[in-house]
Amino acid sequence: MKSNTFTTYLRESYEEFRRVTWPTRNKAIRLSGIVLSFVLVSAIFIALLDYGFNMGYQYLLNIR
Repeated sequence: MKSNTFTTYLRESYEEFRRVTWPTRNKAIRLSGIVLSFVLVSAIFIALLDYGFNMGYQYLLNIR
């Protein structure tokens, strides 16, 4: 009996899922903190760039 691709995919995904090594609670919290810190720093950097470009654009519009 030939199984279809979808059931093969589900079976192999389940087998792979069982082999996953999950991080400990402390490690997951620490890594989440690193990611959130990076996102916050990136957001501040992009906001500063946006502000700078906006000020430059406003300056160019006011030149006559």
